[in-house]
Amino acid sequence: MPGGHKVAIVGHSGAGKSTIARLLYRFYDVSAGGIRIDGQDLRHVTQDSLRAAIGIVPQDTVLFNDSIYYNIAYGRIDASREEVEAVAEQAHILEFIESLPDGWETRVGERGLKLSGGEKQRVAIARAMLKRPRILVFDEATSSLDSRTEQAIQETLAQVAEHHTTLVIAHRLSTVVDADEILVMDKGRIIERGTHAELLAAQGVYAEMWELQQKKRAENDSARNKQELR
Repeated sequence: MPGGHKVAIVGHSGAGKSTIARLLYRFYDVSAGGIRIDGQDLRHVTQDSLRAAIGIVPQDTVLFNDSIYYNIAYGRIDASREEVEAVAEQAHILEFIESLPDGWETRVGERGLKLSGGEKQRVAIARAMLKRPRILVFDEATSSLDSRTEQAIQETLAQVAEHHTTLVIAHRLSTVVDADEILVMDKGRIIERGTHAELLAAQGVYAEMWELQQKKRAENDSARNKQELR
């Protein structure tokens, strides 16, 4: 994909979406074919240089039982205080941090249990931004969030990704409608590719998934509205 573009990978659970991220990060190498960045085969570069160029925001954010400052600064340990605060502002978590009684020194608890899902994701986004990567990977980064928090996080991701090459791995298709290209996977293979509009027009697997998810979303919204009226 061209630099600066946003490419999404979608598909049902077990389709092989997250395997792409693991291959990109070289947790293991491909057994056939190759993966290239700027024309360089990943197998011919060091893991350190490769991983320095990639920032990942995962579905399950790993946080340390330490301060919020430490958890963000972990993205680049030689970063200045000003840089840490700048990425926190970009991730729309600075105001929250400064509102806490202990501010930046607030301990997040084991695996971040003292933070909400949305707050943990914003910490993860800030950490990835601090790394100043050329490539950003969002691996199911909003799948565990409620719809309202997801929308807020998606707006943050869109702003953060403006000046990066971005790979978005997602199950919820509503999060990738603005992608330059969407790849639909099934059983480890790409079975469809195109923009959101092109894939809907093709009336294939993607269009079927979109229709099912929209129907489910409407049902959930209806149930929520009934609950609020009680």
